[in-house]
Amino acid sequence: MTDVTIKRALLSVSDKTGLVDLGKALAARGVELVSTGGTAKALREAGLEVKDVSDLTGFPEMMDGRVKTLHPKVHGGLLAVRDNAEHAAAMAEHEIGAIDLVVVNLYPFEATVAKGAERDEVIENIDIGGPSMVRSAAKNHQYVTILTDAADYDAFLAELEQTGGKSTLTFRRAMAAKAYAATAAYDAAISQWFARVDQQHHFPPVLASAHRLVTTLRYGENPHQSAALYVARNPDTPGLPQAVQVQGKELSYNNYNDANAALELVAEFATDSAKPTVVIVKHANPCGVASADTLLDAWNAALACDSVSAFGGIVATNVPLDGPTANAICEIFTEVVVAPCADDAAKQAFARKKNLRLLLVDALPDANRAGLNTLPIAGGLLVQDRDTGKIGLDDLKVVTKRAPTEQELADALFAWTVAKHVKSNAIVYAKDGVTAGIGAGQMNRRDSSRIAAAKAREAAETHGWSEPRTNGSAVASDAFFPFADGLMAAVEAGATCVIQPGGSIRDEDVIKAADEAGLAMVFTGMRHFRH
Repeated sequence: MTDVTIKRALLSVSDKTGLVDLGKALAARGVELVSTGGTAKALREAGLEVKDVSDLTGFPEMMDGRVKTLHPKVHGGLLAVRDNAEHAAAMAEHEIGAIDLVVVNLYPFEATVAKGAERDEVIENIDIGGPSMVRSAAKNHQYVTILTDAADYDAFLAELEQTGGKSTLTFRRAMAAKAYAATAAYDAAISQWFARVDQQHHFPPVLASAHRLVTTLRYGENPHQSAALYVARNPDTPGLPQAVQVQGKELSYNNYNDANAALELVAEFATDSAKPTVVIVKHANPCGVASADTLLDAWNAALACDSVSAFGGIVATNVPLDGPTANAICEIFTEVVVAPCADDAAKQAFARKKNLRLLLVDALPDANRAGLNTLPIAGGLLVQDRDTGKIGLDDLKVVTKRAPTEQELADALFAWTVAKHVKSNAIVYAKDGVTAGIGAGQMNRRDSSRIAAAKAREAAETHGWSEPRTNGSAVASDAFFPFADGLMAAVEAGATCVIQPGGSIRDEDVIKAADEAGLAMVFTGMRHFRH
């Protein structure tokens, strides 16, 4: 059997979008409508004739609606193999009628959780009968059509129009696949809620997750790789999938990856006391970060850190974009700009650069949110907590003879925050709320330190400064210095203060070298590896 004439439909939906129009179209074709509770009420109020499911089963809805459709006359009508003689005989003996179409969407479990409902209400919004009908109909898609998404109603009705009231096997297969994805996502959401609320396991025995396809992308990191963007069904924080693209070309995989790196870093500066801050990212690493009294000043300072790398980069801000800053950004080639919002002058400035992508995120992600990071490996998945580690003044341990000045401490904490978002081995020099040099992704810490210092010297030459900004700077290292050579590279660059985790077996050698160089050094006791 390929095409199936729709004669009887069972409808039971929580989201009643498009329900009445669907019901009217079915009724116009002589389809018998069977329904439950609020769905039946909505159809009747629209003037449609509806048969209650209790009339079909011979049993009333009971237990506050917990038991409505869990009955052989429902599931027999869904699961029967129509051309199987034994199945047909059982249907005749027990007076079970075939059901050709099931229209079901599930209790709003995730929405109930999202609004902060109490446990009992959340439990009551775990659908049982709905998923059972969905799975039965999807399993028997050789004969039964299942619709779980109102967005598919029009396509279904168009097919009926084209086929004279029949559904095709191709359509039923597609809807069955979508139905199983819907129930899998629903169960994953429930599993995640139990794991989070009951906290029986920091890492659950089975890791369930569900994401919805937003769009396919032009390609992945490279043209020979396919790629797509998915969104969490119940996001724990705003982010790029929720952003509004005001203008520009389609975003690529690399655009999303780099823009997310910029957004996650600038979110560290989302406190009420934070100054306007600009982050410039290239290949998921920051190449310039600055905080200043105005956004334009922050942009100019961040750009000056490494204007060569900033070409073709991603820009993120922690405050609304204004016209002067937008005009300045437009002076160099920029791929993407991400901001909470932008005024009309900023939008007009960017409009001159039609390929530049402007993304407005409304709100920045919560940098302190709990959650898990996952990394696929061959045959499995690595899972860890998000790095939400924070360091304040009270957490710092002065280990040198000289204690840092107030300004050195401020610069050290700024550099430390940036270093958290730089690929290891990471070295970040900062002065007056501006990165002076960033060394990323090297296999040893000394090379990262020297690269960062070299970039600072290049910036000084480019801008005609009398000295590189590493002079008098604070330097942050994402992990301890295993030898004094990495520290001495910072001394050569002119740094006067060091912030690092400590914990090396050679800490005493490093501290001694710092004292001999007149450095102030603090230990954080916390590492920020990033791979």
